[in-house]
Amino acid sequence: MSLEVLSPDCTVQDIVRAMERDGACIIRDVLSPEQLRALRAEVLPLIDQTPDGLDDWAGRKTRRTGGLISRSAAVREIAVNPLTLGAANATLRPFCSRIQLNITQLITILPGQAAQPLHRDRFVWGGDDGGGVIPEGIEPQCNGIWAVSDFTEENGATHIVPGSHKWSFKRQARRDESVQAVMKAGSVLLYNGTVIHSGGENRGTTPRVALNVTYTLGWLRQEENQYLSCPPEIAKNFAQNLTDLLGYSFGNYALGFYTDTTKTGGVSDIVPPECALGRWPQEIPAMVETDAVTEAR
Repeated sequence: MSLEVLSPDCTVQDIVRAMERDGACIIRDVLSPEQLRALRAEVLPLIDQTPDGLDDWAGRKTRRTGGLISRSAAVREIAVNPLTLGAANATLRPFCSRIQLNITQLITILPGQAAQPLHRDRFVWGGDDGGGVIPEGIEPQCNGIWAVSDFTEENGATHIVPGSHKWSFKRQARRDESVQAVMKAGSVLLYNGTVIHSGGENRGTTPRVALNVTYTLGWLRQEENQYLSCPPEIAKNFAQNLTDLLGYSFGNYALGFYTDTTKTGGVSDIVPPECALGRWPQEIPAMVETDAVTEAR
């Protein structure tokens, strides 16, 4: 039992097929050596400024560093990588008009950290059974774990339980049902929000450093509050495809409008979120409901 490893010249369709079957796949060597060097130069110094985790679930010897769209040009480039963003759109667009960034976070597993409990990421939206309150049949996430350092069995490579995205939410996974996503730095593990997984135990002597860039449905609340992590005065300098992902665009018809209470008059008292960045939207999503959402109810 193992995860499929795809080459960097694979297609979005290749990724979708692997993820539909196993819930996850690895794409090797997506980042060039130059991109990897730039990423490390920008993000590794942030780890030294980040405290260890405060609880057992997050990991008391795990450091989680957020707000990376504001802090790193290399992360901004990764967030709009055509291959992984294409896979996220293919995974999520059946259930929404527009997808959005959910998390940008460094996850640094230090030596001595035990394995994280096996879980599904969709649990963050509630639900006692570990599956969340979002109905089965609606996939809420497409997640990327980018290897900033090599991922090995010894240093805590991510565990994935292949096929578990098709299980009942009540079914628990055993550790021996999981495989580890062993991969070289510059590679990425893509997985959906329903597959069971966890961070691994670091039995080595050096940290395992990962960049977590995840996407979610445009009508769900983001796990990382992008408007606070990347406020308008910073986001206004970014390209529109990135600010759309941050949430400075309608998630669907009328999802995300605001009122600038410091101004009066103008076209309307309620305006699209792009106006916070000094521009008007290129398009406003129609008030429609996809067949996939209707069928999943």
